[in-house]
Amino acid sequence: MKRLIFLVLLAALIALAFAFDLQQWLTFDALKQSQAQFDEWRTQSPWLVAGGFFALYVLVTAVSFPGATIMTLAAGALFGLATGTLLVSFASTIGATLAFLSARFVLRDAVPARFGDKLKAVNEGIAKDGAFYVFTLRLVPIFPFFLINLALGLTPLRTRTFYWISQVGMLPATVVYINAGTQLAQLDSLRGILSPGLLLSFALLGVFPFIARSVMRRLQTRRRYARWTRPARFDRNLIVIGGGAAGLVSAYIAAAVKAKVTLVEAHKLGGDCLNYGCVPSKALIRSAKLAHQMRHADRYGLTPATSTMSFRAVMARVHGVIKAIEPHDSAERYTKLGVDVVHGYARIVDPWTVDIARADGTSQRLTTRSIVIAAGAQPVVPALPGIDTVNYVTSDTLWDEFAKLDAPPQRLVVLGGGPIGCELAQSFARLGSRVTQIQRGERLLPLEDEDVAAATRTALERDGVSVLTGHEALRCERRGTQNVIVVASGAMEQNIEFDYLLCAVGRSARLTGYGLEDLGITTQRTVDTNDYLETLYPNIYACGDVAGPYQFTHTAAHQAWYASVNALFGDVKRFKADYSTIPWCTFTDPEVARVGLNEQEARQRGIAFEVTRYGIDDLDRAITDSATHGFVKVLTVPGKDRILGVTIVGEHAGDVLAEFVLAMKHGLGLNKILGTIHIYPTFAEANKYAAGEWKRAHAPQRVLAWLAHYHAWRRG
Repeated sequence: MKRLIFLVLLAALIALAFAFDLQQWLTFDALKQSQAQFDEWRTQSPWLVAGGFFALYVLVTAVSFPGATIMTLAAGALFGLATGTLLVSFASTIGATLAFLSARFVLRDAVPARFGDKLKAVNEGIAKDGAFYVFTLRLVPIFPFFLINLALGLTPLRTRTFYWISQVGMLPATVVYINAGTQLAQLDSLRGILSPGLLLSFALLGVFPFIARSVMRRLQTRRRYARWTRPARFDRNLIVIGGGAAGLVSAYIAAAVKAKVTLVEAHKLGGDCLNYGCVPSKALIRSAKLAHQMRHADRYGLTPATSTMSFRAVMARVHGVIKAIEPHDSAERYTKLGVDVVHGYARIVDPWTVDIARADGTSQRLTTRSIVIAAGAQPVVPALPGIDTVNYVTSDTLWDEFAKLDAPPQRLVVLGGGPIGCELAQSFARLGSRVTQIQRGERLLPLEDEDVAAATRTALERDGVSVLTGHEALRCERRGTQNVIVVASGAMEQNIEFDYLLCAVGRSARLTGYGLEDLGITTQRTVDTNDYLETLYPNIYACGDVAGPYQFTHTAAHQAWYASVNALFGDVKRFKADYSTIPWCTFTDPEVARVGLNEQEARQRGIAFEVTRYGIDDLDRAITDSATHGFVKVLTVPGKDRILGVTIVGEHAGDVLAEFVLAMKHGLGLNKILGTIHIYPTFAEANKYAAGEWKRAHAPQRVLAWLAHYHAWRRG
């Protein structure tokens, strides 16, 4: 009721303004004609005229009535530069604040309720850097101030912050217009404002936000560094903490541009990817796939193989693959490239100093201009009661643990339905384990579309995996010599015996142990960074799994470029990390690869899309290889060939996806892919056929009908 009354009063006020034709007084011609009369009034009653003008200005801006520009010119003509600036500066800010509060009062519930998801990012930006955001908008007069007032009222920006930032931010433009108003007698129209001097003023206004941003950034930086003493000189240009994918690339780039760089790694160079993740898992997947093909050789016209498998040999091969790739990430190689490689634990003492406890027992303290944190992530071990009493492994520890076994675990429980859980569940099932996969959610691969998750589940179950979705793990128990996990679906509990439990419920960033707490660098699930991968301190960066938002080797390397280049050259030019086309792949059989949006993400974000689908069962190469499971699904802008996202389920999906990644990165549409020659027969032809499906669906039917008549006429 209060809001309704307020709206009625506001509408009545605006109606009165139009009824008394207030707008006729807020034009340039009216101002010119009335200047002499206003001067006379001001001479007779200076305080009354100033007060009335002030109140009217507040009212006009508060109700967002057009005419503030004319009134600003009038202030210059009537009161001169100093007094006019004083009156308008405060009146405009008070009026803007009233408009800000009015929008918040009337719309604060309705708009967030309807557009909450869309406003989330804006609100987060306002909460993080609202003062500067408002300041920048106020400095550029091209943005209608009344829209800024109303829009910011819907954000969580504090009223006090809005007021003082508006007061300061609108001042430069106010001075420019007041100064123009002092020359009103010489002006014939608003175009006359654009004199060379005023044009220069406006040009300076355009540049001023960038100058102000730089000044504010420096002031913020000084405040952050206030409690630290900056070294007079530095031992290094860059110190990199962590020798995984992100750390190695950061160090490599620094050495390539001849910077003096130290790379500190506590364990094994190559990080999780080489030693525990990508490399060993893909080696295992390949062996498991071959074992599967041998058992099903009749699909290829051969006699199925029944020979027993040597699991020790399989695991030996996995470790052999690691050894073969290890030189690519070795200390010897990076030392030759110019990197100072140190094995030990690094701790950041202050923004420019790092203490290193070396593996040989010695210690070293180095100063550096910049630091890159690339500490990676580690598997999450769920806090299940009794888990420490049973045989459990993670995606990190299984490689050494299982290398001791003569045969794959007879009964393996995989906890988790994400990419790691699905890949390993299928692999061990193909190697002979009886695998039960437990997923708390209602489906596997929850980030993918339902049809993709269903295809993956079908593939796993076809290989013998017992998939239990919608099951909550409650506890682990040791019953005599038996390991048991108790799970529940609704009110029904189930006991599952196992030899090993593989925890694959996710990975968490390494956030402790190297000094973030002492420096006040904030963390949530990852280290907090801005668009440039800077932490609280602009000379300390984070990249890779420790920074998020993705946990892929290729995105870690991608971020490392931005972190290292900004760390080394940020004083000259900084680059925002680009996540516009991030591809990924789950290496089950068939593989699941994606870039950009899928259907569920597009719906969640309210983005309109069309779906084009091509079934791989129709692809010649898939038929020849007896690999006809899967599809290509492309999301495009409705009516256009611009690609929003692609999901591929099928053989070599991760490789085939690359063409779409390239197309999206460089703004190429499906018509370009359709017009590209693809080798026959290859799996990559599926991309062309998917583009052809889109083209067929968008064929100009009316034109084709006329062409049919034309050809019929040509036949006589």
